[in-house]
Amino acid sequence: MPANKNAMTRYKILDELLSSRYHNYSLDDLTEKVSNRLADMYPDTNGVVRRTIEKDIYYLEYEGPFMVEIERYSVPSYSKEKQKSYMKQCLRYAQPSFSIFKKEMTEDEEYLLSEALSLLGQFDGLPNLDALEGLRLGLGVKRNERHIISFTKNPLENSNLLGELFTAASQKQVIEIHYHKFSAPDQELVVNLHPYLLKEYNRRWYLFAAAEDDEKMLCFGLDRIDKVVPLPSHKYVEYNGDLNERFEDIVGVTLFENSPVYPIIFWVSDFSKDYVLTKPIHDSQKRVNEKKALSLREQYPSLNNGIFLQIDCRDNYELIRELSSFGKDLIVLSPSVIQDKVWNRINSMNEEYIKIRSSK
Repeated sequence: MPANKNAMTRYKILDELLSSRYHNYSLDDLTEKVSNRLADMYPDTNGVVRRTIEKDIYYLEYEGPFMVEIERYSVPSYSKEKQKSYMKQCLRYAQPSFSIFKKEMTEDEEYLLSEALSLLGQFDGLPNLDALEGLRLGLGVKRNERHIISFTKNPLENSNLLGELFTAASQKQVIEIHYHKFSAPDQELVVNLHPYLLKEYNRRWYLFAAAEDDEKMLCFGLDRIDKVVPLPSHKYVEYNGDLNERFEDIVGVTLFENSPVYPIIFWVSDFSKDYVLTKPIHDSQKRVNEKKALSLREQYPSLNNGIFLQIDCRDNYELIRELSSFGKDLIVLSPSVIQDKVWNRINSMNEEYIKIRSSK
């Protein structure tokens, strides 16, 4: 056995990598992955060299207590650096579900997992993941016919799409998606992506991913994605940072990075104030201070009762739509750029209603 204090840690990392059916790892890939993981756990380490990983794999196969069967196979690949195609020699466990660290679940663990699966089975918005269904059947968890928790969802024509994208993102797998725009439904577009996040907003699911060619962050509505093709031979690039920070200054999913963060002050009537207070338009929402509120009431005497609130947001379509949706019960007071957009939206709607009513 190699005399190295990190040997067992390397075996654990290699076990995860060799078990994967979502990536094609060459010996160089395995060396890089193990080195990176060790560097994260032990910052003072110098990483590992290819020869060390070769010895570790030989030990797993022939010398240690595991005696695992490792499969060697070839897949077509493409080198961005050399700009040429080649056949990549890869390694993985011959048995897909094998792991040298697999152990039987205790009764308590099995009970907790059964309860979790029973709960998940009641979610209307849960994607149809075959692995989850297989686990449920294997543990003998019965379906609960009476739904206790239910999510409103927007049905997708491809019911497996959400599950496919979830798997790709969780397994850090590059994908090729085929999609279309609403403006050109018959024109198929194709792009390779590094998938990072699935986000639901207003009954629609969105995929946030970076383009493989320039790593530009892109957003796709799942109802415009027609097909997903896994690309296990392509190298996945991690997102550098917390993607959720992208949504801190916006309502919805559309981010215009050149838009400033506006302090938006608005009035809400007594009729709608409880709704807005209990379901804030944005996480930054707060009541203006008493001194500012008195000043606003003097400035706008027609706004009787109600409350004055403030949010700090970037401008986007979802923000204007949300502020406009309350009609006369929510009035934007500042800044003028946001007030004008809300006014234009409501005025345009009013003009259309006038045309329709006059045509009767």
